[in-house]
Amino acid sequence: MNDITNKTILITLWTLTSKEIRRFMRIWVQTLVPPAVTMSLYFVIFGSLIGPRIGEMDGFDYVQFMIPGLIMMSVITNSYANVVSSFYGVKFQKSIEELLISPMPHWVILLGFILGGVSRGVLVGIIVYCVSLIFYPEFEIANLALTLLVLVLTAILFSLMGFINAVFADSFDDISVIPTFVLTPLIYLGGVFYSINILPELWRQVSMANPMLYVVNTFREGMLGISDVSISFSLTMISIFIFIFTSLSLYLLHKGIGIRE
Repeated sequence: MNDITNKTILITLWTLTSKEIRRFMRIWVQTLVPPAVTMSLYFVIFGSLIGPRIGEMDGFDYVQFMIPGLIMMSVITNSYANVVSSFYGVKFQKSIEELLISPMPHWVILLGFILGGVSRGVLVGIIVYCVSLIFYPEFEIANLALTLLVLVLTAILFSLMGFINAVFADSFDDISVIPTFVLTPLIYLGGVFYSINILPELWRQVSMANPMLYVVNTFREGMLGISDVSISFSLTMISIFIFIFTSLSLYLLHKGIGIRE
């Protein structure tokens, strides 16, 4: 009986996950191409045109220093956007009710959406990395294992945040408020384009309160071998927040908060 149940769960999870992946792959011109184009513009403007005037940043060419931050920015925004738009879409269409009344466990529903967001985030990250090689072909990853670990953990974390945003959203406008007014400013001020070591002491301490700083710098440690923050502390905090947001998401699903009317 357990084997049948486990097999059914695996089939259900695969079906939901593949649906989420097909969803963004079907409109790849809207989901995968824009990040590549946008990051190419960043590399042209900041890397090729402004970069030579800046020189080096923490001992690396400026365009090389930017690459981890730009990849992480793409992963964060796309993993978040995929889940928040997808889950709110099923809420808006009332098809979420079909999932909730099915025998599918709540953790399977959550995991299916999260895997979809992680797939898009990681895929976009790989695309941006390939684009970066056009502008800096001699780029080498310092620590591949840490790079992949941070890439996946970050995609999971922001997929969960997108899910929670979608649960509480009452309109399509609500799903764009957090990315526009919270995520984007924090990402830009999180060390994507600069090292906090160049800031005055006051602003350096203020920057330490920005959670994006830890995500970006941990990823930069994996790719370049340098960081402005403690890697063990950053990984611990990312893991803790994943646990908190997972628990909150499952609680919201179980109670039907923001879902059942």
